[in-house]
Amino acid sequence: MGFNIDKIRADFPILKRKVYGKQLVYFDNGATTHKPQQVIDSIVDYYSNFNSNVHRGVHKLSVEATTAFEDSRKYVAHFINAEDDREIVFTRGATESINLVANSFLSLINKGDEVLITSIEHHSNLVPWQQLCEKKNAKLKVVPVSDDGNLDMEFLDNMLSEKVKIFALSHISNVLGTINPIKEIIAKAHKFGIPVLIDGAQAIAHLKVDVQDLDCEFYCFSAHKAYGPMGFGVLYGKKEWLTRLQPYQYGGEMISSVSLDKTTFNEIPYKFEAGTPNVSGALATVAALKYIKNIGIDNIAKYEDDLLEYATEKLLEIDKMRIIGTSSEKTAVISFLVGDIHPYDIGTLLDQMGVAVRTGNHCAQPLIDNYCIPGTIRASFAVYNSKEEVDYFIEALKKSLAMLA
Repeated sequence: MGFNIDKIRADFPILKRKVYGKQLVYFDNGATTHKPQQVIDSIVDYYSNFNSNVHRGVHKLSVEATTAFEDSRKYVAHFINAEDDREIVFTRGATESINLVANSFLSLINKGDEVLITSIEHHSNLVPWQQLCEKKNAKLKVVPVSDDGNLDMEFLDNMLSEKVKIFALSHISNVLGTINPIKEIIAKAHKFGIPVLIDGAQAIAHLKVDVQDLDCEFYCFSAHKAYGPMGFGVLYGKKEWLTRLQPYQYGGEMISSVSLDKTTFNEIPYKFEAGTPNVSGALATVAALKYIKNIGIDNIAKYEDDLLEYATEKLLEIDKMRIIGTSSEKTAVISFLVGDIHPYDIGTLLDQMGVAVRTGNHCAQPLIDNYCIPGTIRASFAVYNSKEEVDYFIEALKKSLAMLA
């Protein structure tokens, strides 16, 4: 399909709406992305034409739904280059994916063991490990971040040991935009036999993800941050690890047989998928991933890099501008402050002018505290954003700052 920004924007119906009489400029894509018509249509098609519960049903609708659902698993496996579609577990999002692994690790963690994370993690990749360590009297170790937003690799080297039972970190920081050198980090961890979980929520829509090349044990993402539906996520896990881990939710579908005395669990990935699955979510996620593939992830990355560079240059022309996160390896996220003005005040005024940004600690409070700031204004870009929108955003920001002066 190539890259045609006008055609891409036309695919997203919500971009036509106005906010407070102003044309919407949506720069909150780090929180959630909008959905192209193709994704919306896939949801309508499922509920209009073959809505049914999947697996075990013998009637035609159930067979059609089951085939489509399992074909979705195959496509997701292909998209991230998993070796086997049985390595793909469907969840409600990256948060549930991480909680699944953390809870399944309960039997593998003992007193005095260590779990390693970084200081840039979203709460979803911090709290589950924190709670695991509290339950098992293990130690949570944290790799610090430098002022520019890069992980301290020398510090990391000193923290790796056989005592670390799992290392969980983000592919990309949702606050700083920093792209972590995860392939290098995974290789370092493997020298000590440490399995690695990658939170790819902020990466899947912006970078090529190849789990075999990365060689991570686990990788997860949420569909809604990649132009897909809310309430649907993916957990990739190497077969040997998914086979080894115990499920943490119980019910229908995840069982092989049940008696009043004993339950035998299903094979992977089904033993981790208790309850009625989100079939329309799976189909819509595939529609979103196909949308990304049709444009080309390399085309998307280049376009967003250009947009990031353009917006950064424009912001730095503003007096007292401070950008939080200045790594040379980052994606289309800019967190910033202007002088002593509170982020909420700026965000509120921008909203009145039709510009949607995120303010606050972005569910990464320890990272914000590390910089000794109250929060940031975060502008995060997607494939449908444009330089014209950046220009309007800068104009609106300058007007806001004048009002707050």
